[in-house]
Amino acid sequence: MSNQNFNTENGSNSNSTSKNRLNIPEARAAMDRFKMEAAAEVGVDLKDGYNGDLTSREAGSVGGQMVKKMVESYEKSL
Repeated sequence: MSNQNFNTENGSNSNSTSKNRLNIPEARAAMDRFKMEAAAEVGVDLKDGYNGDLTSREAGSVGGQMVKKMVESYEKSL
């Protein structure tokens, strides 16, 4: 069996490693603002463009903060 990545959305083979695409392109700017806000809240120096110098802990704390804020927002809407 060959070592291939499969795109489960449309069932096709793909050699691309990134599947992180927003379904609504206009949402990218809002998500970027949200990410920068979350990074500032946890004290991570996130900049526009390449952030490959972040540690896994720093990157994870930004993602965790984003999820925390999304859950809080959803709970408030109930």
